[in-house]
Amino acid sequence: MKALLKNIDENGERWLLLIFYSTIVITIAMEVIRRFVLSYSSIWGEEVARYAFIYLAWIGASAAVRERAHIRIDVLIHYLPQRGKILLYLFGDLMTFVLVIIGLYWSIHPILTSIQFGSVTHGLGISQAWFLTAVPLGFSLMTFRLLQSIKRDLSGLKNGRQAFEGNKLFD
Repeated sequence: MKALLKNIDENGERWLLLIFYSTIVITIAMEVIRRFVLSYSSIWGEEVARYAFIYLAWIGASAAVRERAHIRIDVLIHYLPQRGKILLYLFGDLMTFVLVIIGLYWSIHPILTSIQFGSVTHGLGISQAWFLTAVPLGFSLMTFRLLQSIKRDLSGLKNGRQAFEGNKLFD
């Protein structure tokens, strides 16, 4: 069980990104063939691709937080000592954490409104709340990853380790 949780922690977002990206590619390829070869297109194809892209973006944001892969200006950080780097990364993580908590709070209201009024998607005809959930899910995953990052930074600060500067998401 511990090995499974470790694998999910290390690769969970990558697998979800692969699934949603594959969904987008397959759906769009199928719709192109249907439209230009069969002269027919479905109403649901565009929606599936759109909502898969939304989930892809939010899960990708979480993966980027985990690997410190978000865009940042790091010209000055290279001139700081290790302790200064860790403190600066810690400050950035704390500010991002505040933003993520605010975003998480405000992203729940649209889901509740969608459930209350029973709004459905135009093409698929299913509850729009399923797709609105991508935003708080992304913020929740980012919160978890930020807490991991803050813990890693505090441990590095305490033990005098090198600052974690990030990894590539994909090689």
